[in-house]
Amino acid sequence: MEADVNVKYDDYNDSKQEISFIGKIKEHHELIFAIFSGVLILIGWLLQRQGVENIAIPLFIAAFVIGGFAKAKEGIEDTIAEKNLNVELLMIFAAVGSAIIGHWLEGSILIFIFAVSGALETYTMNKSQRELSALMSLQPEEATLLIDGVEKVVPVSQLGLNDLIIVKPGERIPADAVIVTGRTSIDQSAITGESMPVEKNIQDEVFAGTVNGSGSITLKVTKKSSETLFQKILQLVQSAQSEKSPSQQFIERFEGTYVKVVLITVALMMFLPHYIIGWSWSETIYRALVLMVVASPCALVASIMPATLSAISNGARNGLLFKGGVHLEQLSKIKVVALDKTGTLTRGAPAVTDVVIADGVNEEEFYQAVYTIESQSNHPLAKAIVKHILQENERLERIAVSVHEQSGFGVGAIINNTEWKIGKADFVNKDLTNSFHSNIGQTLSKQGKTVVYIKQGNEIAGLIALKDVIRDETITAIESLRNEGIKTIMLTGDSRGTAEAIAEESKVDGFVAECLPEDKVNEIKKLEKESGSVAMVGDGINDAPALATASVGVAMGEGTDVALETADVVLMQNDLTKLTKAVQLSKKMNRIVKQNIVFSMVVIALLICSNFLQILDLPLGVIGHEGSTILVILNGLRLLKS
Repeated sequence: MEADVNVKYDDYNDSKQEISFIGKIKEHHELIFAIFSGVLILIGWLLQRQGVENIAIPLFIAAFVIGGFAKAKEGIEDTIAEKNLNVELLMIFAAVGSAIIGHWLEGSILIFIFAVSGALETYTMNKSQRELSALMSLQPEEATLLIDGVEKVVPVSQLGLNDLIIVKPGERIPADAVIVTGRTSIDQSAITGESMPVEKNIQDEVFAGTVNGSGSITLKVTKKSSETLFQKILQLVQSAQSEKSPSQQFIERFEGTYVKVVLITVALMMFLPHYIIGWSWSETIYRALVLMVVASPCALVASIMPATLSAISNGARNGLLFKGGVHLEQLSKIKVVALDKTGTLTRGAPAVTDVVIADGVNEEEFYQAVYTIESQSNHPLAKAIVKHILQENERLERIAVSVHEQSGFGVGAIINNTEWKIGKADFVNKDLTNSFHSNIGQTLSKQGKTVVYIKQGNEIAGLIALKDVIRDETITAIESLRNEGIKTIMLTGDSRGTAEAIAEESKVDGFVAECLPEDKVNEIKKLEKESGSVAMVGDGINDAPALATASVGVAMGEGTDVALETADVVLMQNDLTKLTKAVQLSKKMNRIVKQNIVFSMVVIALLICSNFLQILDLPLGVIGHEGSTILVILNGLRLLKS
């Protein structure tokens, strides 16, 4: 029985390998057919040199069919669908024309090189698709649902909001959720690109597609499977692959007209030179066919799409998601970057920056009282204070006390027969806070910090200052943008004092404070009139109108759904320095596209002139034309590795 199982297992593995092998053949069939065509041409050429024409010509015909079938089919289908002539048909006409006048070898070489260039372009498309497939493979198909204490494996698509699921160590998280029980580390590299696992505790958010580390955790589902951050990434990549840049759209419109002009010119050249210049009929027809080959805009057509797809794939691999080539192309033109403050320049959450304890106050007692009271509050400032205290004093335990809260002002409690109050100056005692350490609180407030006072009995025991601190990479990002010749402006709804403090700390070139959403839109329009193209970077619902108005909208990956939907580019790692990477990638792509266009047009012009001067034969015309096409595709593929 065991042997029988092993045999079946081996058969299964053999079957998998066979399927994998067939899949690879299908993926690279164009290149395989092109190489086979080349082998037939080589054998035919050797036989032709030996004078065995009756065998060489059938080999050339076979090379025509094998190498040219895919492109001929594509050209005919596109012509029928779009009712417009294309480059593929032009090359087939040229190859068939070469065969008609007896140049079988040249015609088959044309088909061979055209097939190789087509295979390279298909490789670029497949490479971009593989980036998407690699992402899709990270999405689990099943989840362990917890129902009344019983575990049940269900398809991820059946998960609903607030469902409880269990994720064991090493498993991928099946849905966006928050941790209900357990503590673990999460490998978020698939989503954010972070190389190190991130520690996660109760109430922390986790994303679908990330990997659970060492601990078993119970999660509460917060988003449907179709609405997860992971699914948004897939949709963004798919959108980027299908949307064409303005340059690509122009080339495609230009292609149809150009092909018609070439065919009309070739038709005229088939008889006019005979009567006007005195060429023989064979020379006239031969030169017309050479013109058909060398004037075809294959290299021009291939100048943009491979480069664009390569750049989009490069970006996706580095945490930069472009919703289309148009936005990638536009980024290189940006003169000003407007940035939201909260969640963009800053972390978007308060953090303790200063703790000042009054003389004579017992430090341990101070921290114990503050921790006990604040740990019973859900206010963001209270959570930040508790987090800071626990980092400094891990052994503290919460004392059971009754806490009274005055909403918007502060909290208080009686601990060991002493009244403690924590909150604003008015709540604690404004007269006492004004004299505390020569108005330390006012000094901290002027630095854009929120000051929380702590009162013990009738005296101020100390204060804690908090601030939405800037991201670690903010200053580096602003400096790198400045090095690219891009000006930075902060747009924020905060007060002028807070905005001024953050602007000075982050080194932005300017700021506008107290901005409502419509004010941000007006500022974007103003900047566009003054400076040209403007990018807006934000993460919140209030940033969405400005993101839509800007030349390029850029959203932080952990931003709101509205910001992610509205933006043209998403920084999945929430790393502002990636914005400079995006600009540099855009500039490099546009530079390569321009190189390709100029190179292809120069080659076409040289080949056409050489043909009219009768110094270019069909074989050299084929090599010059198709060789230039292969070169521009390879030049575009460089962006995959940059």
